[in-house]
Amino acid sequence: MKFIVKYQVELIISFILIASYFVLRLPNLTLQPIFADEAIYIRWAQVMKAEPTLRFLPLSDGKTPLYMWLLMPMFKVFTDPLFAGRLLSVISGFFTLMGVFFLSKKVFNLKVALWASLLYIITPYVVFFDRMALVDSMLSAFTIWSLYFALWLMESQRLDIAMILGYLLGGAILTKTPATTSILILPVSLLALGKKNSQKYPYLTALLLLGVSIMIALIMYNLLRLGPNFHLLSSRNSDYIFSPLELKDRPLDPFIPHFHDISDWFPKLFSWPILILGLIGVAKLFWVKDRRGWVILFWALIPLLLEMTFLRTFTARYLLTFAPAFLIFASFGLTQILSKFKSKNILKIFIALIIILPLALKFDFQLIKNPPPLNLPKEERRGYFEEWTAGYGLKDIANYLIAQKKNGSVVVGTAGFFGTLPDGLQIYMDKSDIAIVGSSATISAQIRTSAKDHLIYFVGNKNDLEGKIKDVKLILEYPKAKPQDNTKQDSTALYQVLAN
Repeated sequence: MKFIVKYQVELIISFILIASYFVLRLPNLTLQPIFADEAIYIRWAQVMKAEPTLRFLPLSDGKTPLYMWLLMPMFKVFTDPLFAGRLLSVISGFFTLMGVFFLSKKVFNLKVALWASLLYIITPYVVFFDRMALVDSMLSAFTIWSLYFALWLMESQRLDIAMILGYLLGGAILTKTPATTSILILPVSLLALGKKNSQKYPYLTALLLLGVSIMIALIMYNLLRLGPNFHLLSSRNSDYIFSPLELKDRPLDPFIPHFHDISDWFPKLFSWPILILGLIGVAKLFWVKDRRGWVILFWALIPLLLEMTFLRTFTARYLLTFAPAFLIFASFGLTQILSKFKSKNILKIFIALIIILPLALKFDFQLIKNPPPLNLPKEERRGYFEEWTAGYGLKDIANYLIAQKKNGSVVVGTAGFFGTLPDGLQIYMDKSDIAIVGSSATISAQIRTSAKDHLIYFVGNKNDLEGKIKDVKLILEYPKAKPQDNTKQDSTALYQVLAN
């Protein structure tokens, strides 16, 4: 009771922040069309749940399975598989929020922690990806907590903390293999030891404990050898990165193009006020010379630079683990600015809110009410809302096809073998006995002949199918977002194949 009375203001603020987090994450969670990778992950989880021998199915595509393992039991509670997948990311984002709060409080103070929490809640970058059924939000949660326990380990030098850190690092690797970067940069945390450590041999002790953490993480990673396709983890990952030998004659390619990408993404996804505050916070860190702050900075910056240097494909979500650390610096920069003003605290808070809220919340409410947001980067808009990777209307199409079963047996062809189609359709027809056949954007004579005895349908993107299929009847059509470059607007279309 004394605790509640003493910290009643902080508890009220914390309650408001937690409520605000879910207000910006849960409403209209399935309004945004399903993305290709979401469809794949959800479908994998459904298959893994139905067939115990396929619990390591993601290894076949060079992916790790922890996200799908955690998603499987959620299908027992939620009937909409897309909602279940996205809710798992919302929960992951909440753990990231707690990590941001406790890490900020440990390194700086309570004020920085509260402002950092608010920034995490409203920043478009994390709101956008916390609402999608992708592994990146879960990876972000493991990363921020790994950083927290790494700093705690440097302070306490306790075996139990080292073991927890190892489990967190292992969980990160089981979520997504790029998390191995966290192991590589783990020695950076030694900067936090400083000169005041009471241990007789602090650096040696710290190295031994970090070794324990790394050993636990690698043991967890090698559990994947139980699956039949463990070797594909390394071979498939090589498809996404350049080797140093490939870049020896062009060391700034792809770094420069990726830098141009970031210069477009960050102002839009962080918003200019938050981006500027983050840069101020980083600059102020070098002024105050806080070793623990340097650890956070290097932990965020080194993976960012490595990805810019070696990644073949580069999208904003690959950098999501950078966002929480950057927002901590943004809150630190904000508190430093506010400390310069002599006005009352309430007035300073009001001024700060006026600065950081409008642009961020405008993006957030557009995302919730009428996606896509106007300020979404061009490439993200294309991938998530305009092109073949965006699966509009697939739930309605699935319901229509299931309803047609009363008129006879149904067979569905899709313009695709993997990704949005057919996986985005299959997740809604998991328990139906309708045959779904992935194919190219053509209809074979055999399929057309079978239309005499069966109801044959075909689902694809209308622009791709035009001129490639004939003797079909358009049943349903779901327009995608209109391209900003005035190219032809696409749509997801369901056709009935007519018999010869």
